[in-house]
Formats: sequence, structure tokens, C-alpha cells
Amino acid sequence: MNPDLAALVRRHLEAENTHDLPGTLATLHPECQFEDFATGQRWQGHDGAAAHYGQWWSTFDVEVRRGPGQRAYVTTDEFYVAEATWHGRHVGPFLGLAPSGRTFAQPFVVILTFRDGLMAGERFHYDLASLLRQIGADPIPTLARLPHRITP
Repeated sequence: MNPDLAALVRRHLEAENTHDLPGTLATLHPECQFEDFATGQRWQGHDGAAAHYGQWWSTFDVEVRRGPGQRAYVTTDEFYVAEATWHGRHVGPFLGLAPSGRTFAQPFVVILTFRDGLMAGERFHYDLASLLRQIGADPIPTLARLPHRITP
């Protein structure tokens, strides 16, 4: 990966993890796009990015870290595909669920794109049912009775 883009991703993650909105937006192209495939949400531009981060920060007080065995899989000057984990606590309403105060660790895959030396977008893929179970709203109660099930 281009060292300048690698440094951009590091700056972005540092700003994101400290909930520094101006610092986060400074790493994003003005026409950036964010897509959350699990919830079906999509945001565009800096205003959209601010809404996206505001939602995650106020709902989950979340931090992004790479876990054991997680890594970047593809890195080019056009895009970056990687695994990471959201670590957080459910502190605000989410999809109609009142805050539970429960902590969670939710793995995800993200695809970053770049434009004009900035991040042009993020596309998130994760298991929404797993996240909901961790915050206390099991969307599929019968899963708890499956043999060999790993529980959080």
C-alpha cells in the first residue's frame, strides 16, 4: 500500500477511536460514502459521515481494534480490505432497543476506497444478529438451544 494512504488510514483510525469528529472528517473526501450492509443504512458526504460516526459513538461508545488472526487482505492505491473488531458498550438506543449497558466485541470486514489522497468510502459487513445478541436482544432465540454453540 502506498505509504501516504497507509498513514491516512492510521490517522483516520486514531481520530475515530478518540471520537474526534473534525480529525475523522479531515481524512475523508467531501463526497465520501458509507454503507452499513447489516442495517441497510447509507450516508453521503461529510454531513452523512458525521451522522454515521455520531450514531456509532453515541449508541455504542465504540473503538476499533484488530483482533488475533485479523489482518488486511488486499491493499492497493484504490482500495483496502481488512478485518477488525468493534469493542464497545451499548449506551444509546439502537434499532429501537433501549441501551443495555452491555459490552460487546463485534468482528467486521471493511472495504475502504480512496480518492484524491483521501478516504472516499467505507463499506461495512458484519453479523447484525451477533451484535444484537451481545447487547441483550437475541433476534433468534432458538439459537441458544443449538448444540456446540459458542456464547458471548
